Amino acid sequence: MSGMAGDRSAVPAPHVLIADDQADVLESLRLLLKPEGYRVETATSPAAVLAAVEHHELDVLLVDLNYARDTTSGAEGLELLARLQALDPTLPVVVMTAWGNVELAVEAMRRGARDFVQKPWDNERLLAILRTQVALGQALRRGRRLEEENRLLRGEATGATLIATAPTMRPVLALVERVGPSDANVLVTGEHGTGKDVVARTLHAVSHRAERALVAVNLGGIPETLFASELFGHVRGAFTDARSDRVGRFEMADRGTLFLDEIANLPLAQQATLLRVLETGEVERVGTSRSRRVDVRLISATNADLRAEVAAGRFREDLLFRLNTVEIHLPPLRDRREDIPVLGTHFLGRFAQRYRKGITGFDHSALEALTSHLWPGNVRELAHVVERAVLLASGPQIRAGDLALGRPGGDGARDLEAMTLEEVERVLVEKALKRFGGNVSRAAEALGLSRSALYRRIERHEL
Repeated sequence: MSGMAGDRSAVPAPHVLIADDQADVLESLRLLLKPEGYRVETATSPAAVLAAVEHHELDVLLVDLNYARDTTSGAEGLELLARLQALDPTLPVVVMTAWGNVELAVEAMRRGARDFVQKPWDNERLLAILRTQVALGQALRRGRRLEEENRLLRGEATGATLIATAPTMRPVLALVERVGPSDANVLVTGEHGTGKDVVARTLHAVSHRAERALVAVNLGGIPETLFASELFGHVRGAFTDARSDRVGRFEMADRGTLFLDEIANLPLAQQATLLRVLETGEVERVGTSRSRRVDVRLISATNADLRAEVAAGRFREDLLFRLNTVEIHLPPLRDRREDIPVLGTHFLGRFAQRYRKGITGFDHSALEALTSHLWPGNVRELAHVVERAVLLASGPQIRAGDLALGRPGGDGARDLEAMTLEEVERVLVEKALKRFGGNVSRAAEALGLSRSALYRRIERHEL
């Protein structure tokens, strides 16, 4: 132990977040970890965990799977795992529960947990797990930083990889080339998963603003009560939890680009607020009347028909005019089949490198399966399928069986009796989103869910 103490003085103390709704558990773990050299943060709810991850540089999370809403099933903890993975997949998460079992442990690991402990815990085992995960997490982040530095040196730091060889993509490329260097507001439309975010990054990368920030906001995922704070910022004391000044997304994107995703899901009241900012070029932080000028190029995206939303009274026509100085429509993947082998090969190279697999390509049967599939989830679905195949493949090439696409040309649907509850939920969510043109608010209403509850399911099912 004395040797380890000497090592700790040479490196920053590992920063751990403990999450549990029981004060005695938090105190016991804090007393165990502080003498071991850990800096300890605590949280008592999933929301507090997410806030801590946003505001602290953490090395490892130790989180309970059960909270006040549901004390036995682990559902809250599993939802939290999915959201943590979306925020930072490199952050090690160790889960714990007093109601642990093999099935729950497997599900937690499948959702991204690195390890699993059951209460009451064994101190030595818990400490060993945390030491291991801290070391692995730090090594992974060092590797990611080196990879990012290499991308910067190669001039690939924009993250924009707009792969398009199909004839149906030529109008898209032509518009990106003509409009990209300008300051014109752009509306990118297309089905879920077609790559609207990639088009946004490409437009930013070819603009004179490329050296400035590209700030992305998912408008459908922001609670209405936090809309003004998220986009325009707030000052300390503006509301109960405003403990310090906060810069909003518009100010963060000043002289750069602001990407507003899921624009159709913005409620009418917030649409009026956004329109006023776009007309004046000025924002006011919540809690102050002082205006700040911002110079922002706006790119918006939606899979909804905004003109139909205007006709139905759910979207302001004057806001639509502001957003779509130029509209770029992305065709679905089924209408650009020439791109499927190229995109598949691109994703294969990325995931083979990430998972250190020596896979060289697709065999003939796999290419046939890829090109005959309908791809209801578009490019995003293709990326997920290839990633899974890279993990499952046992040889140097991916075969049709590794893709697990089912019947060629089919819709992948299975009899209800043969599906798990998770699969049934995914199908229902997909159908509701498709029926309402991607409008999350209307789909949530039809499913009997709140908008935030539907967003949690969209994230969990990677839709």
